[in-house]
Amino acid sequence: MTSEPTKSGRQRVVAIVAALALTAFAIGLAVMIAARQGSPPSTAPTAEDSPGPATSPPPPPPSPSLSSTETESPEAGQTPVQPPVTVPPVPGPAQPETTALLPTDPPLSLRGQDLTVIPNAGRLVALTFDAGANSAGLPKILSVLSAKGVAGTFFLTGNWAATSPGAVGQIVAAGHRVANHSMTHPDLTGLADPLIVQQVLGAEQAIEVAGADPRPFFRFPYGERDARTIAVVNDLGYIAVRWTVDTLGWKGTSGGINTLTVTERVLASLQPGEIVLMHIGSNPEDGSTLDADALPEMIDRIRAAGYGFTTLDAVLGG
Repeated sequence: MTSEPTKSGRQRVVAIVAALALTAFAIGLAVMIAARQGSPPSTAPTAEDSPGPATSPPPPPPSPSLSSTETESPEAGQTPVQPPVTVPPVPGPAQPETTALLPTDPPLSLRGQDLTVIPNAGRLVALTFDAGANSAGLPKILSVLSAKGVAGTFFLTGNWAATSPGAVGQIVAAGHRVANHSMTHPDLTGLADPLIVQQVLGAEQAIEVAGADPRPFFRFPYGERDARTIAVVNDLGYIAVRWTVDTLGWKGTSGGINTLTVTERVLASLQPGEIVLMHIGSNPEDGSTLDADALPEMIDRIRAAGYGFTTLDAVLGG
């Protein structure tokens, strides 16, 4: 006769604990925002927060190696989510101790830019991998990078890090660089400044909880940015990093791409400081992981052309 009241009591306790966890996460994010900006961001967009066609600053020109219509993939099938979704913290390893060594503000020479190459890098190439949907290609990517002795840079969304803390740990343990790719992968040019702040700092917190520090590199979802959004990201202590070439591996075999296409695009754009954009997720229609599959030959051919590899830390002179 007492089983039902006991069950209801347990349900109430679970609901209270869940509510407290979400409240703690929201408070933590608010504290991060206040610490970065000196006061909590306003939730009411102003005219300056919402640029219209007549007042928006023109976006920086795309890389010469990209066509004017070429932007980043929707993370292998991911669609933008607005407004941002907060995710309760996921237990993970302690935050790396190198955090204090990272710069708190971008160098003045890099403010206002969305880098398409690493300045003064010499004959070095940075392989970068975006993670926002699934992790189908990650095991092969990590295996190839390890076998070839190459370190890469992984741009993670906060949602991906929160749901895949084990994968974040694998990336860090293998010696790769982790960077910020927003919380939920929306087009930031359509958001007011306070929501951009939530996207950037929400992802930062989720990635830190998963055991990595994404600072100071940020990549705009879909590559969509303008002078306003770059300034907001810079003010949060991040350097905006685009790419020199998109492999288009995310289009999959159903989009007319194959591993040879991926490799040839990278080699055709080969230059000092080249930044290569790849994705770890599979194509949602055909399940292909062309970037992962093309990686071994790509690395070999880049080396055969007389180039080496670096992470984006080279941007900082490291």
